[in-house]
Amino acid sequence: MLRFIKDLISHILKGTTIYYVWLVILFALILNGLIAYSQQLQHGLIVTNMRDQVSWGFYISNFTFLVGVAAAAVLLVIPAYLYNFKPIKEIVLFGEMIAVTALIMCILFIVVDMGRPQYAWHIFLAPNFPSSLLVWDVIALNGYLVINLTAVIYVLYRAAHGKAYSMSIMWPIVLLSIPWAISIHTVTAFLYNGLSSRPFWNASIVAPRFIASALCSGPALMILIFQVARKLSKIDVTDTAIFKIAELIAYAMAVNLYLFGAEIFKEFYSGSVHLAPMKYLFFGLHGHNVLVPFSWTALACNLTAFALFINPKTRKKFFLLNIACVLIIIGVYIEKGMGLIIPGFVPDTLGEIYDYLPSALEINLSAGIWAIGALFYTFMIKTAIPIYEGELTLLPKGTTPEPRSHH
Repeated sequence: MLRFIKDLISHILKGTTIYYVWLVILFALILNGLIAYSQQLQHGLIVTNMRDQVSWGFYISNFTFLVGVAAAAVLLVIPAYLYNFKPIKEIVLFGEMIAVTALIMCILFIVVDMGRPQYAWHIFLAPNFPSSLLVWDVIALNGYLVINLTAVIYVLYRAAHGKAYSMSIMWPIVLLSIPWAISIHTVTAFLYNGLSSRPFWNASIVAPRFIASALCSGPALMILIFQVARKLSKIDVTDTAIFKIAELIAYAMAVNLYLFGAEIFKEFYSGSVHLAPMKYLFFGLHGHNVLVPFSWTALACNLTAFALFINPKTRKKFFLLNIACVLIIIGVYIEKGMGLIIPGFVPDTLGEIYDYLPSALEINLSAGIWAIGALFYTFMIKTAIPIYEGELTLLPKGTTPEPRSHH
């Protein structure tokens, strides 16, 4: 075990110049984020641009997007384990690692959004279960984190002993993870959905739209990460696996755009007083139009990406596929972040309009959390690949590991 830990550390510390530059950039962003957070802890949330009128901002926007990235691991789990699709089965572990990373970032974004995070444990003193959606969200997020961590640790533990994982142990984990993945985003949607004084969120279409958009942005991020991973390592990511994920994104994007169109029709055709948040988002309201350029950018990105994904010829050309992935990430990040959170508060319950854009401190702190996630995933990949490939092992020297092909 000591030899294994020593080898693990040496693998993390060993790398090319690009690897070291990458680590320096991440550590610099993390340090910058910690400085920003210390200022926020010292002075309170007043140093952000959030106010009583808009009490959720950039932190919760990032949280909402990342819940979708975490839930999207199910898009790999289903074809890999339920349908035994071998090209995706080889890389499903790395998708589960993305879910773990995204969930850690989700929890960090919730922590920094709290004015006094040291009191978070109070939720367990009087949880008001099962009526409190906040308690459900705590259970959903932490439960899904434990499920994915268990899967990753078990697979790597078996690989470190030179053995294939046993499906009799993986099946319960897989069968639990699929509904749980849907639940984390559904419960997050219900957090907004249940607020009757916020008509922009108080619509039954919010939950299905959350799931549909999650199955676009998360897998798009995975496609980009998998391509980088196979260039910089010996990980076996086939074109077949990437193109299958791209095909699934195309279907999910079609559903997402359809639901978006249904929502637009309902709001604009009915023309009720509840149209105000949607109007603020796309056309501005009484001269307040800070979100208008973001909204149209997101829509343009999503439509262009969908056109590239739905055509088999364009999604099978890596240059166009990568452009489509970047566009879909930008589009969904804006649409499910600022485009969802801010209009819900505009106008507020007293009819006041407050234009919110994140402050420099919020951006620095958020960049620090993203850097923590990127660092965590980098270290996981750096150790998982040699374990997976049999380079890093707990076996005595000279022992031959089992072939992985039969699992």
